[in-house]
Amino acid sequence: MKDLITTFTHQLEEAFEIASKTSFRKPDRPINNIVMCGLGGSGIGAKIVSNWLQDELKVPLTLVHEYSLPAFVGPNTLVIGSSYSGNTEETTTALEEAQRKGAFIFGITSGGRLAKFCKDSGYDCTIVPGGNPPRSALGYSLVILIHYLHSLEFISNLRLSEIRSSISLINKEQESIKQKAIELSEYLFGKVGVLYSETKYEGVIVRARQQLNENSKYLAWCHVIPEMNHNELVGWGGGDDRFAPVFFVADDIHPRNKKRFEISTMAVEKKTGSSMTLEAKGSSLVERSLYLVHLVDWASYFLCEKNGADILDIEIIDYLKSELSGMK
Repeated sequence: MKDLITTFTHQLEEAFEIASKTSFRKPDRPINNIVMCGLGGSGIGAKIVSNWLQDELKVPLTLVHEYSLPAFVGPNTLVIGSSYSGNTEETTTALEEAQRKGAFIFGITSGGRLAKFCKDSGYDCTIVPGGNPPRSALGYSLVILIHYLHSLEFISNLRLSEIRSSISLINKEQESIKQKAIELSEYLFGKVGVLYSETKYEGVIVRARQQLNENSKYLAWCHVIPEMNHNELVGWGGGDDRFAPVFFVADDIHPRNKKRFEISTMAVEKKTGSSMTLEAKGSSLVERSLYLVHLVDWASYFLCEKNGADILDIEIIDYLKSELSGMK
């Protein structure tokens, strides 16, 4: 896992190379909406991409993290399925439903049932290198998703350019990122992490929570501002120093939300005695997002070391899948 985190920017570069060698069929009908299906490490790329495209994409984009699709899905829907192993049952089940509804389908996977489904049905499917934990393959899904949507002319090539510039930023800031990640792991150790960001960075903090869960064997939760100001902030009345609030901030925060961050930080510090702020670096939402993603990836590694855990262990998930496979 340490090697996989270290080579994150190399994975992004490899994803660009894979994308450049791939051509896609354009839909033979108008596309009125897009649905992205995926879970866990395979699905988080879609969540982050949806944040990046909310000010550009002109058709509705819906994320699906379960077996069933919304009722509106039909022939004028683009359904994208992302499953790193290719065997995520929720995703493959949803794509089978998409096929019955006549949707236009695209897949991203390293193989398995999803690759076979797309090949047998004549759907485009980008194959990425396999053999690693899905949570370590984020770079592939980010680049392939953006490249695919650009190829179908839903978006400009701006986000692709911003991912490329993110590679330079992360490489340049690598040592300072690791140092801040060590500080974050020390702050979180022995407590319950509570992660907050503005809504446009929700994918980033969901990814952060997932990495702390899987890599560090650590429980945490996350929420966004301003929504948390209408509910969870009241819940801090029962807070205490067991909790470790972390605020993810950037210089593109809405002015009103900036004030909300200040007030929220003061409110939780009264209960916990401390808080930590992670300031994103970068000149675009994409750069800032990937900077924070990489920082927390490193923090999850260092926190795993402090917890004395096995970073690759997912025994409980394997057990769940085994039990489900015996169900009719």
